[in-house]
Parts: sequence; C-alpha cells; structure tokens
Amino acid sequence: MPYEIDYLALAPELIIVGTLILVLALDLVLHRENKYWTATVAVAGTALALVPLGILAINGETISMFEGSYVVDEFALVLKGLFLLSAYIVFLMSHHYIESDRYYQGEYYFLLLASLLGSLVMASARDLIVLFIGLELVTGPLYLLAGWRKGDVKSNEASMKYFILGVLSTALLLYGMSLLFGLTGAVEFTEIAAATADMAGEPALAVAILFMLVGFGFKVAAVPFHFWAPDTYEGAPTPITAYLSVNSKAAGFVAMLIVMYQALPGAADIWAPALWLMAALSMTIGNLSALRQTNIVRLLAYSSIAQAGFMLVPFAAAAVAGANLEEAFGATLIYLVIYAVMNLGAFAVVIAGARKTQTGTIEGWAGLGRIDPILGVLTAVFFFSLAGIPPLAGWFAKFEMFRSVMIADPATIALAVIAAINAVIAFYYYAKVVKAVWLDDPVGEFADGAAAAPAGSLKLALGVAVTLTIAIGIYPSIATFVQDAAQVLATGG
Repeated sequence: MPYEIDYLALAPELIIVGTLILVLALDLVLHRENKYWTATVAVAGTALALVPLGILAINGETISMFEGSYVVDEFALVLKGLFLLSAYIVFLMSHHYIESDRYYQGEYYFLLLASLLGSLVMASARDLIVLFIGLELVTGPLYLLAGWRKGDVKSNEASMKYFILGVLSTALLLYGMSLLFGLTGAVEFTEIAAATADMAGEPALAVAILFMLVGFGFKVAAVPFHFWAPDTYEGAPTPITAYLSVNSKAAGFVAMLIVMYQALPGAADIWAPALWLMAALSMTIGNLSALRQTNIVRLLAYSSIAQAGFMLVPFAAAAVAGANLEEAFGATLIYLVIYAVMNLGAFAVVIAGARKTQTGTIEGWAGLGRIDPILGVLTAVFFFSLAGIPPLAGWFAKFEMFRSVMIADPATIALAVIAAINAVIAFYYYAKVVKAVWLDDPVGEFADGAAAAPAGSLKLALGVAVTLTIAIGIYPSIATFVQDAAQVLATGG
C-alpha cells in the first residue's frame, strides 16, 4: 500500500528544497558581481516557507505520514516556525557579511538551506531513522561553514575540531540507536516506549541511553561535551556562529527531549540523573568560564553552554522527581524560543559592533554607546535580556524555568539553588559588556561614516530581534502557545 502524502503539510520542506536548488542554479549562471541574488533568493524562500505554516496552524489538524514516522502537529509547527524565523534572521545577518569579503556566496547559502531543511525534518520526526537523518543534515553542512574563512587559521581549526568531534559524537549516537533497536526491534518512538516499559533494569538499555545522551550532549554543547564550542564559535563566521548557537542547538534539544519524552519515558531512572548532572555542570562551568573571557564571541560561546544548562533544568528536575513532564517540557521549549530570539540579536549586535570598533574584544568596545547610542542601546537590550532582566524577554524564560522546578517537587530545590546562583554569575559578565559600552572611556578608534553603518539587511535583523525581545518581555503570553504545543506532543494530538 503506497504511503499517503499531504503536500500542504510538506510545503515548508518542499519550498526550502526548491529554494536551495534555485540558489545552486543561480550560482552557476550569475557573474560574481551579481552573486548577491543568491542571498535574496534564500531570504525570500525562507520567508515564503512560513506561509504554509500559517495555513496549517489555522487548520489545526494533526497530519501523520509514512506510517507515523513523520507527523505535522502543533508541536512540529511551533518548532518549524522557530527554525525558519531563526534562519531568516541569520540570512539577513549574512547578506552583507558574506558579500563584503571574498567568500563563495552561492555555496554558503546552499549549505545553510540544507541545514535548515534538516531542522524542519527533525521537528516532525517520530522515529529513530528520520530523526538521525534530520540531525545529520543539520550538522553536516556546518562542518564546512565553520571553516568558511579559508585564509584564517582559527577558522580552519574551528572546522577541523568541529568535524572530528562531531563525527565521534555521531558514531556514539548511532551506536546507541542501533543498540536500542536491537533491544526493542522498533524504530518508532511509541513502539520503543511500549517495548522498554519493563526493561528499566536491563544493562544494555542503560548503555544505549548513555551513548545517545553523549551524542545529543555534543549537539547542544552541554558539559562535559562542550569543549568544541568556544574555538568553533570564535573561528567560524559570525552569522554561522549565531546559527550554531540557535538552530543547531535547538535541533539537538528537540532530538534529545523527544527521544527521552516519547521513546524512553519508562527509563527515566536512567537518563534523568544524567540530565540533572549535565544541567548543573553546564550552568556552572559555562558561567565560570565566561567570567574570564575578553572576547565577546567567546563570552557568548560560554554563555551558550550555560544557557543549555538552564534549558535542561526544568526537564531534568521533573524527571528526577518523577513529576509530570508536560509542564517541564513546556518550560524548556519556552526558554528555547526566547533564547533563540535574544541570542540572534546579540550576535547581530556583535557584527555591527565589530564593524564599528574594528575589534571583537570587550575592551575595544569601551565607549561605543557614546559614539553610536542606538547600537549601545541594542547591546544593553540583548545582553540584559540574556541575563534575565525585566521587562525584556529573558526574564520570562527564567521565570518559567524556576516555576517549573518549584512545582515539580520540593526535593528538586537543589537544582533550583544552583540555577539561581548561576543566574547571578551570568548577570555579572553580561553587565560587564554593557558597562564597557556605556561607562568606560574609549581606548581605540572607531570607524566613521557610511563604512561603519550597518547594512540594511543587518538593520532588519536587529529590528526583528529587538521587537520580539521587547514584545515577549512585556506580553509574555505571546510565548505561552509553546506550552500548548508541548501538550500536543504529550497527548499525541
């Protein structure tokens, strides 16, 4: 019997496929001075892919294809919207950045679109095979993109480290998945959940889960699998660093949480303590390492590690306490969505600030707010939002995190205390950047005139990010629809 295919449900993926093919074709026929059209097509195609998402959201139907392996429901739509919006902002950040240097533009956008396609596939994946294909399609192109600055030794080092460690983590993840398949004889998450319900004491199951956690931990840059992130983030082109810190990380979180929530709920005694430990270590080591950084990109790299720990807190605490995971899952997803918006804004500021100051060091940004007040205000908005300062969006992410932990079980108070201490530590290094921008005296020369002005596409990226950051902070109900999406995943529709 042939598989039934709903082309409207697959429309976002099909639009991205069509866009990347068109970008490849244009790159073959356009002269170098006209290569910017590949960026325009990438931006337009990504925006167009949001249209069928809106139609599907209005219809409100759950569509299952390929015998349940590929599902388009409210949960998938929310994540696909996040991935598309994040990629749209990254494309805007990339437009002038890539065009201003001797980069291969067509291949750049082709690879980014391919990675975006993988994240869209992951959002709907409901079995191990589709999930693995999507996850590797997300990360595969990024091995090349991390080293896109071919004449830069740091970029080459970033790409090589990311590739070697990425392949190792993929091997461990695939080994864990194959072992899980050998134990259960199933690849669909619902069938795996049924098969493992009475296997909690099976040593082979524990090995399979731990191998998968190592693979997922690398994808989200959680401690102790984080050591690739600082060098890769610093060496990669800044738009790619932004993409790595948001889309790639979000894809890894989606994979980890879906597998644990849907495929292995009966084995929580195995994976819950591991997630608890990863959350505590990621917050603490990430924040303490960020305190010592003088380069803003490396600071944001360690911040990204710490934020991964914050995102894991609700889910890990609820799983350890044996509480209802639906609330925790919703809190983690809300944090993920808000983090994506404010972190993309922070990296857009890094691009504009580095262009203005000719440096990426905190010391070199001293006095930037006096020279360019708008850029100074944007820096304060995004960095204070990452710190969780009201009324910016970050406060609601941390509020949901702490609320979820406290209602899970009083016994999880230890993880809440660790999170609270780390939130204070994080505020110090975020505020250090804002202090340099507004209170310190300039120590270097700033670029003047049109040469330092952000490109129109970068201004649009900053505008979208700051609007969402402020709007969600003032009206947090905007983000609560994510909890409904988590409920859909929990109830199966």
